[in-house]
Amino acid sequence: MPRRWTTHPASRRWTTALLCLAALVALACEGGGGGGPTPQPSSSPRAGLPDSMAALGDSITTGFGSCLVLASCQRNSWSTGDGRRVESIYRRLLAENPTIKGEARNLAAPGARAASLPAQATEAVRVDVDYLTVLIGANDACRGGIDAMTPVDAFRADLDRALAIVKEKRPKARILVLSIPDLHRLWEVGHTDERAVRAWRRGICPALLANATSDAPADVARRAAFAERIDAYNDQLRAACRRYGSRCRYDGGAIHRVRFSLDMVNSLDYFHPDVDGQGRLAEVAWGASGLAGTGRR
Repeated sequence: MPRRWTTHPASRRWTTALLCLAALVALACEGGGGGGPTPQPSSSPRAGLPDSMAALGDSITTGFGSCLVLASCQRNSWSTGDGRRVESIYRRLLAENPTIKGEARNLAAPGARAASLPAQATEAVRVDVDYLTVLIGANDACRGGIDAMTPVDAFRADLDRALAIVKEKRPKARILVLSIPDLHRLWEVGHTDERAVRAWRRGICPALLANATSDAPADVARRAAFAERIDAYNDQLRAACRRYGSRCRYDGGAIHRVRFSLDMVNSLDYFHPDVDGQGRLAEVAWGASGLAGTGRR
């Protein structure tokens, strides 16, 4: 479960401060168990930052496959993760302003498609979060074949419904909409690797990765159609965010431009990001979020 921001009792704060001063080692004052390389917080709070956040999306956002098993591992989520190994948006917010009181909720689910977003958005507004991240679309494309993919107009309609729920119930909430990773690049860098091809044969994203080593015209055309559909989904993500208004921010295709390599995905399915991949997603998403340096001292 994502942790709440907490405030230590005064006596403990004074004790910790004196110990750190005596040791002259500021990094020893991590406190609170946030851990990792999180920078020392400012002595004064920053205005303009979210008080709480939630993540909407699919297995990528749940940290699926990043804990050595093919299961969700939310502590490594690029968005709401609270573990030491990934500098998530949540952890970066803690470093920017550890005094704000709020929580991070991961409402993403493995296998989720755009049709799942309205229900996820409903849950997010029910708990009154004021910042949301959205990363969706891989499962809409990763079907049994091109004809089984979510139609582009249906993808957009589902996205619009989810955003409308947020706008109606939490009109002041801010939203970060991220582009879909370049899954076709994953095929490009992996189709000559025997381990990756063997893993993909277990049914990983067949619309793209079936017959991964084949150069038959039908397989080449299928992969090209897959890449085109991802581009079309990204166009709709951008357009939907623009239609929403100033409180929605699109990443400008930043996540799609991440140059994923096989050492950034787990070695079980060679598809979902490992800890390094989650960390890279977090870094790029944070850069696109507009939150760094937000507010005033």
